[in-house]
Amino acid sequence: MTIYLIGTGCGAGTLTKEAENAVNGSKCLIGAERLLHMFPDDWDKTAATRQQDIVAAVEASVQKYGPEDISILFSGDTGFYSGTRRLLPLLEKYDVRILPGISSLQLFSARCGRPWQDWRLCSAHGTDCDAVKEVCRGRPVFFLTGGKLGPAQLCAQLRDAGLADLPVVIGQELGTENERICCGTAGAFADDEFAVLSVMLAEAAPRPYRRGPGLPDELFERTQRIPMTKQYIRAAVLASLCPEPDDVCWDVGSGTGSVAIELALQAGAVYSVEQNAEALELAERNRRVFGAWNLRLLQGSAPEALRDLPVPDAVFVGGSSGRLREIIMIIREKNPQARICVSAVTVETLTASVALLNEFGYETDVTQISVSRSRKAAGLHLMTAQNPVWLVTGESR
Repeated sequence: MTIYLIGTGCGAGTLTKEAENAVNGSKCLIGAERLLHMFPDDWDKTAATRQQDIVAAVEASVQKYGPEDISILFSGDTGFYSGTRRLLPLLEKYDVRILPGISSLQLFSARCGRPWQDWRLCSAHGTDCDAVKEVCRGRPVFFLTGGKLGPAQLCAQLRDAGLADLPVVIGQELGTENERICCGTAGAFADDEFAVLSVMLAEAAPRPYRRGPGLPDELFERTQRIPMTKQYIRAAVLASLCPEPDDVCWDVGSGTGSVAIELALQAGAVYSVEQNAEALELAERNRRVFGAWNLRLLQGSAPEALRDLPVPDAVFVGGSSGRLREIIMIIREKNPQARICVSAVTVETLTASVALLNEFGYETDVTQISVSRSRKAAGLHLMTAQNPVWLVTGESR
């Protein structure tokens, strides 16, 4: 007896010959109702989608038919976000063969006349998905959609981040007589309705500045009233926090948004909290200039504004308004392993930061950065010192 795990592709028209032969040689078919309807009633059919129900159906078929072959049907390709992966360990006592099918990715790529080898592949089917983070990786993104996140909801995320003009292609009910390919923009599709069986391709978000940490200060819009963390300090902050491409980062007290923007160009998603409305407006303008679409700017005071943010992997505290203790407490509640970097320009803030991080069990490190920049005077270069800054970093012991 052989149990076949079969990818049925995008309907009967895309079923491979090998899969067809396996189905024809099976006594029992197990799978979702939609997939069972692809075949006539010559087989014993059992509708099941949950793993435990499929295993129970297999055992019942073995009891009923003995050594006869069984086919378990999956949509698309068994190796592309398929239930096959979790089912395999539950069937290890049987002789199992996997027969892959044509995926919606392959069919959609063919319909669009574009190779998919350079696309990022992402599933938003029945799981949380940050579309903005995905399109900020420098490549077009193919989304499997479904559940709460259909194409309209993903497009709304992009629109709300400032990417309303981002080109998008949506494929609906691929491989069926109702197949439809729609080309447009995220903003145009954000309020539309699409079929449950849909996939979406979003182009890479435009990001004009793609370089290492430490963007030149003159690229940022600034005002005298809003503080900005300078270029070499920002580079040191990123070196301390070591943001990874999938990390969630917080910036507390963002000012012009310079550190948050640098983090956004390196990390997956960044949430910046600032209580000054004027500073937020300035940070929003800078966000758009640098294409930091994965940066969310929030008006509010820490620690209250931090409570509903996603769990952070790294946190920069550029301003605490004297509430550093409460801020650290919330960070620890969210993720005790999160890396923290506090900037200090006064001895008092330095002393308090070291004491609090030690009190909460962090391994602390202090770096003093004193930078002098050249300025021209009478055709000569004179060095002008900037205010020294301390960076206090904390990592869990």
